[in-house]
Amino acid sequence: MNFEVKTKTLDMGNGKAVTIETGKLARQADGAVKVTLGGTVLLATVVSSNDAPPGIDFMPLTLDYREKYSASGKFPGGFFKREARPSDDEILVMRLVDRALRPLFPDDFHGDTQVMIQLLSYDNENLPDAIAGLAASAALAVSDIPFNGPVSEVRVARIKGEYVINPTKSELAGNDLDIIVAGMLDNIIMVEGEMKEVQEADMLKAIGIAHEAIKKQCQLQLDLAAEVPKAQTKREYNHETHDLELKKRIDEATFEKCYEVAKLGLADKKLRGQKFKEIIEDFKETLTEEEVVEKSFLIKQYYHKTQKEAVRKCVLDTKKRLDGRTTEQIRPIACEVDILPAPHGSALFTRGETQSLTLLTLGNKLDEQMADGALEKRSDNFMLHYNFPPFSTGEARPLRGVSRREIGHGNLALRALKTVIPQAPENPYTIRLVSDILESNGSSSMATVCAGTLALMDGGVKIKKPVSGIAMGLISEPHGRYAILSDILGDEDHLGDMDFKVTGTPDGITACQMDMKVEGLSQEMLEEALNQAKKGREHIMGEMMKVIDKPRADYKPHAPRIVKFEIPEDVVGAIIGPGGKIIQEMQKTTGAVIIVADGLNGMASVEISATNQESMNAAVSRVKSIAFPPIVEVGEVYEGKVKTIMPYGAFVEILPGTDGLLHVSEIDWQRIEDVSTVLKEGEMVKFKVLGKDPKNGKFKLSRKVLLEKPQEATQDN
Repeated sequence: MNFEVKTKTLDMGNGKAVTIETGKLARQADGAVKVTLGGTVLLATVVSSNDAPPGIDFMPLTLDYREKYSASGKFPGGFFKREARPSDDEILVMRLVDRALRPLFPDDFHGDTQVMIQLLSYDNENLPDAIAGLAASAALAVSDIPFNGPVSEVRVARIKGEYVINPTKSELAGNDLDIIVAGMLDNIIMVEGEMKEVQEADMLKAIGIAHEAIKKQCQLQLDLAAEVPKAQTKREYNHETHDLELKKRIDEATFEKCYEVAKLGLADKKLRGQKFKEIIEDFKETLTEEEVVEKSFLIKQYYHKTQKEAVRKCVLDTKKRLDGRTTEQIRPIACEVDILPAPHGSALFTRGETQSLTLLTLGNKLDEQMADGALEKRSDNFMLHYNFPPFSTGEARPLRGVSRREIGHGNLALRALKTVIPQAPENPYTIRLVSDILESNGSSSMATVCAGTLALMDGGVKIKKPVSGIAMGLISEPHGRYAILSDILGDEDHLGDMDFKVTGTPDGITACQMDMKVEGLSQEMLEEALNQAKKGREHIMGEMMKVIDKPRADYKPHAPRIVKFEIPEDVVGAIIGPGGKIIQEMQKTTGAVIIVADGLNGMASVEISATNQESMNAAVSRVKSIAFPPIVEVGEVYEGKVKTIMPYGAFVEILPGTDGLLHVSEIDWQRIEDVSTVLKEGEMVKFKVLGKDPKNGKFKLSRKVLLEKPQEATQDN
C-alpha cells in the first residue's frame, strides 16, 4: 500500500530534532500527525462535526491525552491490567494543551471537536508534555477544521544558569526554573510552571527564549500544512443565526445603563448581578411574549456582549473597577489560624468574597502517595488537594467526582508551596493540605496558597519562607488602551483578557500560571503585570504576617511524633522476625508504627511514629535494644518478661532479643512441682544472671537468690 506521507524535521539545537509526520496513521480522522522527539513518539488526532446543535454559543472542545503503558514497556497495575481512567498527571497535560488551543478557534465555530493525543513510545528521557501542544496544533494544521493557529508549546528550564529548551529528564535535575510556554508566531498565550524563588527579569527572559523556539515550531507546522491538499481550504460552516436589528436594539437600550452600573462600584457580587439583570429584564418588557420566547437565546447572547463591552470601557475610562477599587488595589483580607481543634494545623484566608479553609494533616511514610504511571513510579510525601463545592458560588449542582479544574488548581498551589517544604531530617512527615473553597469570587487557587502557608506555620512545619499569591487581569483595546488589574474578581476574569497567577516568597517567584484570551500581550505589558503582581504579593504577605509570622516552635500536642534513625542492615531480620512476628508484637504493645526501609552503605532506616511520647520512647527502646543489644553482665540483676513455661523451668527475656533459662530449681527455695503455679507467661520477674551454659550457650538465671532464704532450707543445708 502506498501512503502519501509528508514529513518535516526541525533541528532544535544541542543534537535534538523534532519530526512531524502525517499521511500514514489514523487517516480517517480529520487530521492526524505523529510527532517524534528522540525515542518519544506521540500520535495526535482531531475530529470535528460539520454541524452544531441549535442554542450553542460556546466551543464544545474535548481534549484527551493518554499515556500507554506499553510505550515504556510496562504493565498497568491492578486486576484488569489495562489503562483505566486518566491519572492526575495526564489530566494536567490535557489542561496545558486545552488552554493553548481553546482561545484560537473562531468565536462562531461550535462544531463538536475532539483532540486526542496518545503516547506511543517513551524513551525515559524526552518528556512528552513538552511536545503535546505541538502535536495537537499540527493535527489541526493538516486538517480542514477552522483554527486560528498554529500554536506550539515548549518547556524551558534554567539549569546551572543556562536556559535549555525541552531538556531531557536527566538534564532537568538541579534546575531552578521549569516552565511550559505556549505561543504563536506573534505572541504568548499561556505560561505555567514552577521556580525556586527566581526574579521577575529571569522569568521574562525564559519566556522570551521559549517564544523564539515556538516561532520555529509554528513555521514547521505551516510548512507541513502547505504540502497537505486537505489543509489548503478550510471547511465552510454556519453555526450561528443572527438578528442584527435585535442586536442593535439591545446595544442601544442597555449599553449606557450597564456602564452606569459598572461605575457604581458595588462590592457585593449578588447585588451587582441583580442590577445588571434588571437592565435586561426592563428591555424584555419592550418585547412581546412571543419575541421573548423565540429570541431568548439571542437576547442572552447579545446582552452578554453589550455588558462586557460596557464594563471594559468603564474600567478603561475611569480606572475604577466593578467593585470600586483602583487597578492596583487589593480587596480586604482577613486571616485566622488554629480555628479547629482536631486537625494538625488550620487556617482561614478570606480576601473579599473569596475564602479558603485549609487543613493540615501530618502522617508517616505509610501515608505517602504512590504514583505508578506509564512514565514513572514515584512516592510523594507532600500532597495538596483543592475542593470547589457548588455552594461556594451560591449554586446547587450534583457532585460528580474531582473535576479537571480542581486538579489543576490544586497542582498550581502545590507547586507554589513545595519549594519551601523542608526535607528530611528537618521534616520527617508526610504532609497533606486540603483546601475547601467556602466562597469564591476570583482567584481561589491563590487563596489556597495563602491559607496553605498559614496552616503549615500553624501546624509547626518549619517551612523555609512564607508564600503568598495573587491573580492579575487585563482589559485592553486592540492596539490601544489597556489596564492591568491586581487581585481580579470572577467577573473580571470572565470579562477580561488575561488571568495571570503569580506566587512567591519575599525573595522570588515560586510558581505561575497565565492564560491569554486575546492576542497581543507585549513584553512590556508582561513586565508591567509581573511588577504590579510583586507589589500585590508583598501587600498580601504583610496581612498574613500580622496573624502568624513564623512556624510555631512545636507541633500541636495531638500531632504524631516521628523519630528516624539508622540501624545496621544485618539486624533488620531480627527486628522484623519470622513472618513479621517481632515487629508486629512491638507495634501492638507500644502503640507506635514502626517502618524499616532500605538505606545506604550497609545501613537501613527506621521510622517510628506515635501519638504520645510514652509510646514513642517504648518503641525506640525496643528497636534499639535489638539493633544495638547491650551486653548481658553475669552477676547483674535484671527484670524481664516470662516468655515460655516449660516443665523444667521458664524462658525469660533478659534484654530484647536475649533470653535465659530460669530452671525450676532456681525459681524458689522450696521445691516446685508445677512451674505454672508460680509463674505465668507475660509476667515480669526479677532475676540474677548466674552465667552461661557451656553446652547450648544459654544464660542461666536464678530468682531464688534474690529471695530471703527460709530457716528450714538453711537447716537442711
